[in-house]
Amino acid sequence: MVSTNYWCVPAIAGVYTPRRNGELGDMRKSDFNYNLPEELIAQSPIDRRDSSRLLCLGKDTGKISHTIFSQLTKMLRAGDCLVLNDSRVIPARLFGVRDTGGAVELVLLRDRGDGVWESLCRPGKKVRPGGRLVFGDGELTGEVLDIIEGGNRLIKFTHEGIFLEVLERLGKMPLPPYIKETLEDAQRYQTVYARIPGSAAAPTAGLHFTHELLEEIRSMGVKTAFVTLHVGLGTFRPVKHEDILDHKMHAEYCEIPEATADVVNETKRQGGRVIAVGTTTCRTLESQAAQDGTLQDSSGWTDIFIYPGYSFKCVDALITNFHLPESTLIMLISALAGREHVLAAYEEAVRERYRFFSFGDAMFIG
Repeated sequence: MVSTNYWCVPAIAGVYTPRRNGELGDMRKSDFNYNLPEELIAQSPIDRRDSSRLLCLGKDTGKISHTIFSQLTKMLRAGDCLVLNDSRVIPARLFGVRDTGGAVELVLLRDRGDGVWESLCRPGKKVRPGGRLVFGDGELTGEVLDIIEGGNRLIKFTHEGIFLEVLERLGKMPLPPYIKETLEDAQRYQTVYARIPGSAAAPTAGLHFTHELLEEIRSMGVKTAFVTLHVGLGTFRPVKHEDILDHKMHAEYCEIPEATADVVNETKRQGGRVIAVGTTTCRTLESQAAQDGTLQDSSGWTDIFIYPGYSFKCVDALITNFHLPESTLIMLISALAGREHVLAAYEEAVRERYRFFSFGDAMFIG
């Protein structure tokens, strides 16, 4: 059995509370649980990205089939649009010392501007306002400004040169705590199309794509388009309330460029499917779409919580990894394909010894 409380991370304050809908009845987080042998949690990426396994689930029928990710082309057709999240993971994990000489570990969560970052700190009780932190023999220093709601710290950094270049030298990839092995190649925790730095965790559904596979997909007449959602660790924050409607969703910054809005709108007009690569892309599209599913260029914070009973406006199909039990992510895919279909697919994946979570195998739901 696998514990669901992987991320012991203070909550990122959100402003969205799902409305209760009497027609849906009570939804309990335990309704989204499943049994997972711990040895099925993937500890490292496989040699070739697109050789991962792919479980295909019919969202209306519950029909299940099995293939490998390089055969995704057989699930697509000309006129579809594949939408991908081009956010790039930053090496957001820093190890340094406090002014008292004690060790400190930070995970940078959100850029607040003017050199200030909202950060997760360990040991939290010893990182107090006014304290100073030193990283890399003084190449990077930080001053603790405040403790905010949820226990995160606001830290103002001082450095020479470009901050992201300093971070590339001193920082480490913030891998999920269920991954115990050392990642030899940091680029394997980036998608091949990652472009805009800002995420504290990878949009993992995209890790299966290669440049060659994307070119093959485009050659079929399938359009590709990009959104940006910077993934925070709040994505993985456990649902603590048994009634899921009491859960407050984290907020994440996202952008939809005009070119993507145009491609998605054209796809809708011509009867093609909009296929989101990952729950981050799905949340971005659904949070910004009009009721008729159309988009316009936009940017801002989203804390949309998608759970069964939600009516999708823009997304027709989804490519995703396998998610933690009782997580908001498994609730999202249950909204698209139905809880019973999803849990049956997960049971099948366990029987077939699929690899789970960040470096694991994938699903196509359509």
